[in-house]
Amino acid sequence: MSSKNLPEITIKAVILGIILSVVLAGANAYLGLFAGMTVSASIPAAVISMGILRLFRRSNILENNIVQTAASAGESLAAGVIFTIPSLILMNYWGEFGFNQYWTITGIAATGGLIGVLFTIPLRRALIIEEQLQFPEGIATAEVLASGEGGATGLKYLVQAGLAGAFFKIAGESAMVLWSDILTITKRIGDSFASIQLNLSPALISVGYIIGLNISLLVFSGGIIGRWIFLPLLAPGYIDQIPLADLANPANAVNWLHNNVIKYIGVGAMIVGGLWALISLRSSLGKGIKSSLEAYDRMKSNDGATIERTEMDTPIKWVGIALLFSIIPIFAISMTVVHSVPLSAFMAVLMLIAGFLFSAVAAYMAGLVGSSNNPISGVTIATVLSSSLLLFILYKNGVNVGPAAAIFIGAVVCCAAAIGGDNLQDLKTGYIVGATPWKQQIMQAIGVISGSLVMMPVLWMLHKKYGIGTDTHLAPELQGHALEAPQASLMANIARGVFDQNLPWNLIMIGCIMAVVIIALDKYLERKGSTFRTPILAVAVGTYLPFHLSTPIFLGGLISYLTIGKMSPHGKDDINQKGLLFASGLITGEALIGILLAVPLMLNELFNWSLPTEYAVFAEAPLHYWPGLLILGGICFRLYKVAGKNK
Repeated sequence: MSSKNLPEITIKAVILGIILSVVLAGANAYLGLFAGMTVSASIPAAVISMGILRLFRRSNILENNIVQTAASAGESLAAGVIFTIPSLILMNYWGEFGFNQYWTITGIAATGGLIGVLFTIPLRRALIIEEQLQFPEGIATAEVLASGEGGATGLKYLVQAGLAGAFFKIAGESAMVLWSDILTITKRIGDSFASIQLNLSPALISVGYIIGLNISLLVFSGGIIGRWIFLPLLAPGYIDQIPLADLANPANAVNWLHNNVIKYIGVGAMIVGGLWALISLRSSLGKGIKSSLEAYDRMKSNDGATIERTEMDTPIKWVGIALLFSIIPIFAISMTVVHSVPLSAFMAVLMLIAGFLFSAVAAYMAGLVGSSNNPISGVTIATVLSSSLLLFILYKNGVNVGPAAAIFIGAVVCCAAAIGGDNLQDLKTGYIVGATPWKQQIMQAIGVISGSLVMMPVLWMLHKKYGIGTDTHLAPELQGHALEAPQASLMANIARGVFDQNLPWNLIMIGCIMAVVIIALDKYLERKGSTFRTPILAVAVGTYLPFHLSTPIFLGGLISYLTIGKMSPHGKDDINQKGLLFASGLITGEALIGILLAVPLMLNELFNWSLPTEYAVFAEAPLHYWPGLLILGGICFRLYKVAGKNK
């Protein structure tokens, strides 16, 4: 393919890439706030691209690759935004969250994402060619593009599943209220509680299917550890602190214990997990950076020798110039928080250093485990904690703005890390199909800018419709049904806790000890050559997530195992394209309807219209869960049948 000079960046490819970047960014933002996890959309984007571009007289594999490159950039940027920016909403930093924050949020997303693109350009040769990392989702996407399959057939499964996911969202508590969204069985036993929950969501089932049984089992195990081990053990010591109104309802009491006790065990585990990711990759990362610099030295010494099209990255001098100029928006963003030139300069330097380090870490981890399993939330938590401690020392009088400053640092770094992993994943695809690297890097930047423009409106609509987080600042009608935003809630708690000096270190230390034990188990399994592994961040996320989210993720993992027969569907031979497309359609359909239901709120706000925002069929809605459970069972069966075809 490298010998052919096919059109890549065409007008139709750019337009389609921008549209898909915006759509998938919104869908992944909803999913991340809802489930605390995001998934790669490269393969669905590639299939949509093939299906649409086939309508034109001329199209080719490199055009399709360019489209999925831009689309997946928007989807990945959403993870960086929703893991951090909602923390500022939860901290009430802006007071009333509205469109006055548009350019601030857009600037953070765009600057962080572009830094991620720039920092990983020098790593392409080192990690893809010399280290020869797998980048499993990149390989799978290349297989889809090269086979040419998935055009009409793939779109059929995407549309079919999208309609099913959309119907389920409309029929649930968000709109028609035909059934309850959460099945809950909770009993009080003395001074403790027993509880099991299941969120009736096709999107969560699909997340479990995509990440596979290994990771979904670990997420579920984290929920089991928190809900069935730590909660019964610790509940008697906190029973007197539970508000009487919550204590009267066992389900509310369990939620209070989770939010105020169990979550902090997950915090400790995620802090250790983030630090461990840095420690475990230190030597590999150093070698990768060194080999990358050596490769550029060799290219520089070619004295004008012709470089193959497939080896042409964005010139390193332009990367350096762009990074120097990036200090200006980073500094401006910092000034909006601390209003101090020296401190803003310190924050800007810290963002650049951490952005490079964690972009490289995310890129390396994407090469090992794929973008969907990349532990960017863990390294971002480590960033927020260390930034909070540094700012507390340097800015002791900044209790009111210090936590927000730490979140701003974490937000830029998280966006850079999210894009860093995605960038290398797409460049791996391009390397296989014979794309031109610098053209992909341009489309990464276009995808980042496109996605950043819609992040704030999407966050605003979701917050107005469902509420973000579980804090008491939400309106009474939103509490209990809000989007959990688990990572953002965690980072807000850490940043505030450092400055308020009220972090429950005893609970955090329990989580740290648990993390050390699980890491030791993972190293033992690695030495034994086991295909089943126990990455700590998966367990930590499960401990932190509400239990009703972990359960359907585990069920989706079971469906994956029953159809694929392997714990981790990472290799190109393991990923069932039809099943993956059906699962992606369920996620996209549910997510897009979740956003569209909030559009009338935005139109009412911007144009002072009076569009209806409630859609319940009955005045007194019958909140039974059985209809939803039966339909969800049918959707799961359909996913099983689709994924079982042509295994």
